[in-house]
Amino acid sequence: MRKNKKTFENQISILTLDDDPIITSTIKAYFNRSGYEVDVENDPLKAIERIRESSYDILLLDFLMSPICGDQVVEEVRKFNKDIFIVLLTGHKSMAPPVKTIRQLDIQGYYEKNERFDQLELLVESCVKSIRQMRVIKEYQESLSSAYMQTIDILRNVVETRDKETKGHSERVSELAAALAKELGMDDEKVEKIRIAGLFHDIGKIGVKDSILLKNGPLTPDEFEEIKKHPVDGERILSEYSPFKEMLSIIRQHHERYDGNGYPDRLSGDRISIEARITSVADSFDAMISNRSYRKSLGFEKTMAEIERCKGAQFDPNVVEALQRLVNKLGTDEFIAKYCS
Repeated sequence: MRKNKKTFENQISILTLDDDPIITSTIKAYFNRSGYEVDVENDPLKAIERIRESSYDILLLDFLMSPICGDQVVEEVRKFNKDIFIVLLTGHKSMAPPVKTIRQLDIQGYYEKNERFDQLELLVESCVKSIRQMRVIKEYQESLSSAYMQTIDILRNVVETRDKETKGHSERVSELAAALAKELGMDDEKVEKIRIAGLFHDIGKIGVKDSILLKNGPLTPDEFEEIKKHPVDGERILSEYSPFKEMLSIIRQHHERYDGNGYPDRLSGDRISIEARITSVADSFDAMISNRSYRKSLGFEKTMAEIERCKGAQFDPNVVEALQRLVNKLGTDEFIAKYCS
């Protein structure tokens, strides 16, 4: 092993497992000289727990062990760790498990034991190269995620700058919609999707004329038709950026009604995505409880009463009930402090 690789390879964590302490100590000594840090375990069951609790990159393990064999160890490890690279050691090639089993358990290779470790070292080097590539990919994905969140903030500020009266509206809708999704038992990934989409549900209003968007008074029928275009315009704007692909139904459908009398597509019931039905309740709640140039806030009690009145017509009953449960859990004062300011 070349010395100029030592710094990098010290970043690679290896666990070697064999119920024969002589074998594990020999492997440890060999790979220590090559610049690796190696931990040793002689109990297969303890090794499984060590892998569960620690962040090992590579596992070198014997096939024939007691009380369980190497393939059984791998089977257990793969239930909770899909990333660790595994090399199976055998006393003889004929003793190795079938190739089908090796593939099913995602074992990266097997090594026939002998007095030299050259072949095993090559296998480990191959694993190291793959680990390095995976780390580079992960760093790239993290940088994309950071750029994605920066883009989110920029777009949100563009929306709020257009209409100062509704500043904070999208953020409040985002947080309440996410809370409703949690209340409905949705997983973290879907909750986050709803939270992000809530920030941009009105982004299509960027294309609405100031004379309409900022009008101090009721809209004419023609002006309202212009406003009604913003869900479709929002979908078009965000469709140009791939991270928003899974959120487009929320953007387009958040003004659909449960009874089919909404816009732009007059969808009804379950034809409206559940994410959009959740966002619709959060959006309407915030609109009613907030002051507008054409009317004052309805206040909390009247807003909740109006949402209850529209249950089954404008709103999905299940989402309305989730809102009511959330209010009851937090209490009115805490709910208002958390989602209405």
